[in-house]
Amino acid sequence: MAGAAVPPAPAAPQPRQGPGGRRRLRDDGVRSATSVEQSKVEDIVQEVFDAFKNNHHDVQFILHREKHFHYLKRGLRQLTEAYECLDASRPWLCYWILHSLELLDEPIPQAVASDVCEFLSRCQSPQGGFGGGPGQHPHLAPTYAAVNALCIIGTEQAFEIIDRKKLLEYLQSLKQPDGSFIMHIGGEVDVRSAYCAASVASLTNILTPMLFAGTAEWIVRCQNWEGGIGGVPGMEAHGGYTFCGMAALVILKKEHLLNLQSLLRWVTSRQMRFEGGFQGRCNKLVDGCYSFWQAGLLPLIHRALHAQGDTALSMSSWMFDRSALQEYILLCCQCPAGGLLDKPGKSRDFYHTCYCLSGLSIAQHFGSGDLHHELVLGGSDNRLPTHPVYNISPQKVIRAVLHFLQQPLPGQEPSDAAE
Repeated sequence: MAGAAVPPAPAAPQPRQGPGGRRRLRDDGVRSATSVEQSKVEDIVQEVFDAFKNNHHDVQFILHREKHFHYLKRGLRQLTEAYECLDASRPWLCYWILHSLELLDEPIPQAVASDVCEFLSRCQSPQGGFGGGPGQHPHLAPTYAAVNALCIIGTEQAFEIIDRKKLLEYLQSLKQPDGSFIMHIGGEVDVRSAYCAASVASLTNILTPMLFAGTAEWIVRCQNWEGGIGGVPGMEAHGGYTFCGMAALVILKKEHLLNLQSLLRWVTSRQMRFEGGFQGRCNKLVDGCYSFWQAGLLPLIHRALHAQGDTALSMSSWMFDRSALQEYILLCCQCPAGGLLDKPGKSRDFYHTCYCLSGLSIAQHFGSGDLHHELVLGGSDNRLPTHPVYNISPQKVIRAVLHFLQQPLPGQEPSDAAE
């Protein structure tokens, strides 16, 4: 593995096995900074696996819904000082918490939902889009989070907050001649912006061919020799960027433009053979959030391959080890006090709670229609629902899309829309 050289160590013992016979790292006697860190993580995970195996008669694969619910409920009303650094990401906190609650099938009290709507309305900019907090400049990332949060709430009050005319104008102001989008006025270009723009536009019925002309072709240029997608053309492939690129292409109905088999090869290689979770890039450590960013790619690839008639790949459910991912999340990522985390030894937070739970849902449900294969480790009480493109519940996606389809495109008269 890559990394700075480290003096050779004595011969390592035979690698131990995890659940299902998964084997630990072999460094072939060549240690590096990367391999040392990987071994440390495997040591910690090994302890968790051993504790589970030694107490299997008492310990089951349990999703601790009640503990996670109480942790999330507190976060909706009050945050600790540790979250001050996320002052420009407050719509994200709303989304992470609300989506985690809907995954856990916990209803959001009407008063809380109304308060969240009122807060997000103050985050909406007069120029269109949403900022990271009241009075902050609009930015595509909190715009995506705010629209998702409002769609999760799914009330008339929530839908009416979104100024679709100004949102469309804002997206148009961010569009670049090559098809890409900048994240904010004067900001950077990367694949996240294309996904955020496509996601909010499709949910709110402001997606037009002109708005996304050239976007799919620009995203395809971001797929590199590894098979994954980088932030911009020529950059290293990364799980978050790859998901954003693939999901945007699904929304734009252009996923066939990618080299899907190369992409499949890259993402399946990111599942860690011992831990069972996913890494974000080659030679990186496992991280619970990639349970969604990486595994979430696989149902999208599966669907695209099936649409192309590639039955040899699309008819199978072996694209990744779904049990291993669920084991990693349920054994290694649950904080005993509630909330989920990156890996054992790390602190819980709302970001990892959201994406670990989302990844758990992806691992449980694979494919669609006649090709759907459900595998819920620990029994039906652990079952969670999410939409692999938008990462909100499928029912909330349908409700939002149907609501906004009844409204014409901004600037278009109702009579024009009917023609």
